[in-house]
Amino acid sequence: MRSMAAPEDEGRSEWVRGMVSAALASFFLGWAPILGKMAYRGGGRPFTVVAIRTLIAVLLLWLFYLLFWRASIRIGWRELIGCLAVGAVNGVGSLLYYSGLHRLDASLASFLNTLYPLWVVVFLTASGEPIRPATLLRLAMAMVGVYLLTGAGGGRPDWLGVMLMVASAAAYGWHMVMGQWVLADVPSQTATLYILTAMGGVSSLARLFQGKPLEPISSPGWASILALGCTTGLSRLLMFAGLKRLGGTETALITLLELVVSLGLAFLLLGEHLTWLQWIGGVVLIASVLSGRSRRAPRPAEPWWEGEDEYQ
Repeated sequence: MRSMAAPEDEGRSEWVRGMVSAALASFFLGWAPILGKMAYRGGGRPFTVVAIRTLIAVLLLWLFYLLFWRASIRIGWRELIGCLAVGAVNGVGSLLYYSGLHRLDASLASFLNTLYPLWVVVFLTASGEPIRPATLLRLAMAMVGVYLLTGAGGGRPDWLGVMLMVASAAAYGWHMVMGQWVLADVPSQTATLYILTAMGGVSSLARLFQGKPLEPISSPGWASILALGCTTGLSRLLMFAGLKRLGGTETALITLLELVVSLGLAFLLLGEHLTWLQWIGGVVLIASVLSGRSRRAPRPAEPWWEGEDEYQ
């Protein structure tokens, strides 16, 4: 009896740890649009905010790993390629997200960002899973929700900002699907370090290619960027820990809790409000995301990093 119960207890423990990690990641992720808006009010521009906050997160992680988690730095070159690919996608998604956030209210941006679990389902369907009528219904509900959110705000919507946020959600969903494939072979602590490092490289290159001098940023603006860097590092550590234990779809659904954090902070700290039609649109959008059954993402048949580990 004990030998049969032990694996079940271990599996339950892993599930609980994954749930806690994903929920804590949601809390830190929920601060992103609020701190981003505060950084903009302090004079920061989107690409500058993304680049500096990611570099802060990368530097803090490398310092922590060098002091306490040296063993987690080791990685094979095939696994490294996988992590860098996930980080590059996430880096592009971050640039899209903060560019969209610059043009939209934090509350509206947070609602649009909740499309990423639906994108996870879309990408899993594209990878070989059958298209189900329920999936088409969820997509239709999501479009209705987005329409109400963007068209019922009492003014002309910023469609470029909306498209940037939708594209950001797509990139974030794809990075979660890729992330689960990578985490099948790489410890979550190791993957987080190199994924975030790749994000820092992509965002820094994007800022350098702008060719503009650094804009003047006030002290509150710098404080917001520093806080954003800290929450970025913590959220990625916790999210990938949850992703490894729960899978892409379930982790995406749990991290929707970040919407509650973002909306509460937007109302309390930024004084933002939504119309009643926008609230209806938000409810429809969330319903479209939550109406599907959670299932794990399948691994690709022949991952590009497959092979024997080659640690130096």
